[in-house]
Amino acid sequence: MFSVSKISMFLSGKELFADLSFMIREKGRIGLVGKNGAGKSTLLKIIARAQEPTSGSVDISGEKRVGYLPQEMNWEYDKTVFGETQEVFKEVLDLEQELKDINVQLIERTDYESDSYTELIERLNEVHAKLGTMESEKMESKIEKVLKGLGFNREEFDKPLAEFSGGWQMRVELAKILLTEPDLLLLDEPTNHLDIESILWLEEYFQSYPGAIVMVSHDRRFLDNITNRTIEIVFGKIYDYKAPYSEYLIQRQERYDTQIATFKNQQKHIEQQERFITRFKAKASKSKQVQSKIKMLEKIDRIEMDEFDESSINFRFPAAPRSGAVVIEANDVDKHYDDKHVLKNLNFKIQRGDRIAFVGKNGMGKTTLVKLITGEEKCTGELILGHNVAQGYYAQVQEKTLRKDATVLETLEHEATGDWTKTNKLRGLLGAFLFRDSDIDKKVKVLSGGEKSRLALARLLLFENNLIILDEPTNHLDMRAKDVLKQALQNFDGTLIVVSHDRDFLSELTTKTFEFTPTGTKEHLGDISEFLDKYKYEHFRELEQTSKTEKKSSEKKASNPSSEANEKLSYEDKKAKEKEDRQLRSDLNKTEKKIEKLELELAEMENKMSDPTFYDGENEASKKLFFEHAEIQKKLDLNMQEWETLSEKIES
Repeated sequence: MFSVSKISMFLSGKELFADLSFMIREKGRIGLVGKNGAGKSTLLKIIARAQEPTSGSVDISGEKRVGYLPQEMNWEYDKTVFGETQEVFKEVLDLEQELKDINVQLIERTDYESDSYTELIERLNEVHAKLGTMESEKMESKIEKVLKGLGFNREEFDKPLAEFSGGWQMRVELAKILLTEPDLLLLDEPTNHLDIESILWLEEYFQSYPGAIVMVSHDRRFLDNITNRTIEIVFGKIYDYKAPYSEYLIQRQERYDTQIATFKNQQKHIEQQERFITRFKAKASKSKQVQSKIKMLEKIDRIEMDEFDESSINFRFPAAPRSGAVVIEANDVDKHYDDKHVLKNLNFKIQRGDRIAFVGKNGMGKTTLVKLITGEEKCTGELILGHNVAQGYYAQVQEKTLRKDATVLETLEHEATGDWTKTNKLRGLLGAFLFRDSDIDKKVKVLSGGEKSRLALARLLLFENNLIILDEPTNHLDMRAKDVLKQALQNFDGTLIVVSHDRDFLSELTTKTFEFTPTGTKEHLGDISEFLDKYKYEHFRELEQTSKTEKKSSEKKASNPSSEANEKLSYEDKKAKEKEDRQLRSDLNKTEKKIEKLELELAEMENKMSDPTFYDGENEASKKLFFEHAEIQKKLDLNMQEWETLSEKIES
């Protein structure tokens, strides 16, 4: 059990949040949501004890362990991928080394009757027993399983980790945390640097994870598949919903609608009483009624509306200057790094007005092709930009394109031309991206991931581009900002290239899909949904797993003529299992609502029972309440047992 108790946080004199309190139960699955800058990452740091709150405390019972994956990290590595991951088993490694040393001594020594030799034998038995309880023989297989699940090939295990990008280094840090199996996992945007196959593996891994998980993520599907509770931070307060993200949105709207209706009814009642008071306060014959209504209004429990932060970025891309008919032409383009062939024999044309999605597994060359187009990398063959092409580029990692020591305002001033050189215009542009006057002098290095993303988008608007290239633009944007960006791109009248794993974002945004596979690239006409539907892929996960299963499937069909019938049966079994799973989750949700209702009833009864006058004299009402309390407690215990049974079925 973990308890967050009355946490308050002030940053630079500004209140980020105040008196936040909630419990994290064993095996809890919580999605922490809110706008960029609401304090989600800060709250995770406080729970992880990586940052001290202004006031309040985080209470962790017993010897519970916490694992924390931050959104960004800048560490230096001097080991291989496998060697760095293996560091989490340092105690095992030290014991194994001690075991080797003891065995060497036992071979070399001849004082078999001495006390020290006997002590050495005893220590040998202790080390063996301890290694047995730690399952040391499974260490390497565990490391291999997790690293492969997160996208590493076996050949990459022995490569220096320093040679990998920050995103791949982040995967190693995630692997280390998963292997320690902490009682509480705190994850800040864990899917930002993962491809869909790795996200799928992570989701499956979390299904049976024994500890609690609290995560910040802007991936709706990931939140829906992992969490069963959503905590929203709005204007320094939290709102707690016992539901995954999509259901939380519905519940929040229903709650708001109910509050609005109740608030309006109460306001109407208050206005009626105030009119009566105003009308008759001077009449002696009505004085008692007037005073009665005044006292009633003073005692009335006025309804407070939940606060919703509706602020969002707001922008449009400048009109695109007209380019040539062919924007990009590739002829026999090849790109390799040492002995690794990333792109081979690419031939394509991108026409003016094309809107293209680059999709596929990580490492297939999507970002590499983007870098070739933007001129960051060189290649063999021809890659030609058309007449009058002006390109704007949004990089996947903003640290590489933003100067860390520049301020927010200086970042735009450095590249502004024409009217944009006027400070008031730049301030207005930054305001549209939610940077207040107090923010514009902040250094880039202290900005959150979401703030860096907004700054990079604002910089794109300084230029009249007719080709916009975005590499994973949704990684650090909150849900509302993603919707605004998508709308702005839909209204953009130039050529668009988007690298993304976010199907919701790409849907109805693109008109072509470039699929990157181990054998090359394939061009498909139509929106991303048409592309997926055409191949009967339910979502990207099936797309990215196909490359592994196609070969096995074809071999099975060749050796087994009835394989198609078996596949059909397998499909029907899968559908039946999915139906059963949906029913279990529905039953679990209903049980949770019953538990919530019963807990509320118990709390109300216990509140009455805490009143000293409750026990005065022979009170029949108190006896009845005791009986009802016992009955409801019994019902609660039964529902809790039902909840545990359903949870175990779902996890299995």
